Amino acid sequence: MSTPYVDHPLQPGDRVPNVEFDAISREGKIALDDFRGRSPLLIGLFRGLHCPFCRRHVAAMAYLNPVLREKGVQSLAVVNTPVERARLYFRYHPIADLLAASDPVRASHQAFGLREVGIDTLMAIRIDLPGELPEPMGVRAMDRILNEKEGYQMTEADEQMMTADHGQLVGQFLIDREGIVRWSFTEALEPGLQTFKAPNSQELMSVASQVAP
Repeated sequence: MSTPYVDHPLQPGDRVPNVEFDAISREGKIALDDFRGRSPLLIGLFRGLHCPFCRRHVAAMAYLNPVLREKGVQSLAVVNTPVERARLYFRYHPIADLLAASDPVRASHQAFGLREVGIDTLMAIRIDLPGELPEPMGVRAMDRILNEKEGYQMTEADEQMMTADHGQLVGQFLIDREGIVRWSFTEALEPGLQTFKAPNSQELMSVASQVAP
């Protein structure tokens, strides 16, 4: 699959390219052009399921999905996890009615301008999560502790994705039925910014009400 290179995250007013994925929640493919002219789409582009915060983002999308569907907005969660591994995970952690897709080569992140911050920047970050972590710590140590707490069993596919993850930024984009970004949220893997934080759901819902049919 060939996708255009974008050197900055797409912003409201930008047109999104077509990207095609392997579907996780069903057989076959999912393409962004499937929604064009039919319905608005909230797309979340995440790191692999090895990332505990990405699993939480997917769960948050599943939670909001029924309300968005009532407004006529579809939702699609994309993870950088090989499709068979992702299907195994969601078999035991179902996300009812939420479309999910696999993009282990990060073609969608490239197309939406979500960059990698680099391994040096990633390793320098210290995460402070009172109540979840015993002390501020690095990203890799945090992943290990949270995965253990949540019972997430790492596989060889997860290890490969984690090794290839050099601080891949994640983002969410609300796209209208014409393929134009109307709202966006981009993570910033830097201390004090939006490190591992989720978007404002009230803001998202407000814009969704405007783009819905």
